[in-house]
Amino acid sequence: MTDLHVVWFKRDLRVHDHAPLLAAMASGAPVLPLYIFEPDFWAQAEHSRRQFDFLMESLQSLDEALKARGSALCLRVGNAAEVFAGLHRRHGLAAIHAHEETGSQWTYDRDRTVQRWALKAGVAFREQPQNGVVRRHNDVEAWKRHWEAFMSLPRAKAPESLPPPDVPPGEWPIAEDFGLPQDRCPGRQPGGRAEGVELLRSFLAARGRRYRTDMASPQAATGACSRLSPHFAFGTVSIREACQGVMRARTDLELDGDSTFAASLDAFLSRLQWHCNDMQKFENQTSLSGRNLLGEPDVQRDVLSDGDPRLEAWISGRTGFPFLDACMRSLNQTGWLNHRARAMVMAFASQHLWMDWRHPAARLAALFTDFEPAIHYPQAQLQSGASGSAIPRIYNPVKQSLDHDRDGTFIRRWVPELATLPTAHIHAPWDAPKAELADAGIVLGQTYPMRIVDHMAAAREARDRIYSGRATTLRSHDAMPEAPRSRRSNPVRKQKPAAPRQLAFDLRLPDMADSGRAPSA
Repeated sequence: MTDLHVVWFKRDLRVHDHAPLLAAMASGAPVLPLYIFEPDFWAQAEHSRRQFDFLMESLQSLDEALKARGSALCLRVGNAAEVFAGLHRRHGLAAIHAHEETGSQWTYDRDRTVQRWALKAGVAFREQPQNGVVRRHNDVEAWKRHWEAFMSLPRAKAPESLPPPDVPPGEWPIAEDFGLPQDRCPGRQPGGRAEGVELLRSFLAARGRRYRTDMASPQAATGACSRLSPHFAFGTVSIREACQGVMRARTDLELDGDSTFAASLDAFLSRLQWHCNDMQKFENQTSLSGRNLLGEPDVQRDVLSDGDPRLEAWISGRTGFPFLDACMRSLNQTGWLNHRARAMVMAFASQHLWMDWRHPAARLAALFTDFEPAIHYPQAQLQSGASGSAIPRIYNPVKQSLDHDRDGTFIRRWVPELATLPTAHIHAPWDAPKAELADAGIVLGQTYPMRIVDHMAAAREARDRIYSGRATTLRSHDAMPEAPRSRRSNPVRKQKPAAPRQLAFDLRLPDMADSGRAPSA
């Protein structure tokens, strides 16, 4: 065999709407569906067992879909370029087909290494865009038009059959092979395409009705948000499938006169565009995952390492701030947190606890089942004041608690040691009368931590430090330095997308995941 076409699955674990798979099929040559487990990837601090477990469930779902079509997923463990070199020696590769990946600096460097190997070996390396992201593109308005056009294209249909190549499929590894320790996350979302499609269906059928009003509350957002983020991160469902499903549901709702639900879907569609816009920006600035957007930060924060009491209290939900602790404990147990709470917990680490954003951002990333570098790291910098925003983002954790959990339901669920404290004091137990604390069986510093900082004083100090640092910078330079440019191209300036227009989408919902048989045409 000397003409094998490989489909390299990475974060696109589906057979539906998969352009590289169809391109490989169109060659008429044998097609090898391949997934590579890379030990160095899983050694990164931002990756975790909960992500690995979601991946494995999604890979098993993908393997079932491939077997229903007569093929199977080929698995290999090792350095990607070395794996391709070994396959080429044994079986002869004509081409590698893959989606362009917008990931971390590590994945960018890995892809460049594979490209160099393929060029030297005489193997074609063909990548297809996804999510409307365009490489080497820096025109914001033109990108918006491109994104709308990309999302309106018909979805690529899954192939009905895939003849199996004569290549051993390999063995399924386990998490321990990569040194991933146990990671108790009982509320983690399960992986696999069937789970993702069902989430989309239930969101469009009913759950999304209160999306616009409930997405800011960590309690209400659990049901009102789509919860598709891990499926987007691992690619079991494509964003184009979600967009087209939303547009079909939105059209039906408008015909029924349900403007409330339609407005929530408008808000969700806008968020999908915003998601892709962030990925477009990150495509041009992959090193944002480890570097300040500005050449120099306004001020130097404390660089902490694992074991530091401040870091461990924050990551485990033991800061003494009930709402913040509830958010962190919920994240530890479920692998998910709504957007507003993510912003607050990151800002608290950087502003109130004065941590350099890099290490807490990596620790936080490992807790997210839906970790998406292009979303997570720019947001971590933004909330930490490292991206040059004009006003420091310093969230008052007590105000956030009153705004988004006024009756204390979320706190009582995740911080049960405060469950019997009256609502009037559950948001700030340090202000509660001693008698009420005693009646509730609470001893601050013993049954529940004393607050780690005076949040009002810490916020004032953070603002003073930031503005003082900016004044010093402005005195030292005629102007703020430009954002550093990565090897890719000029960064796309992030802008909040305009309200989406109704597009001429193919309005059929995506097919339900395969359950042992190939779909009809």
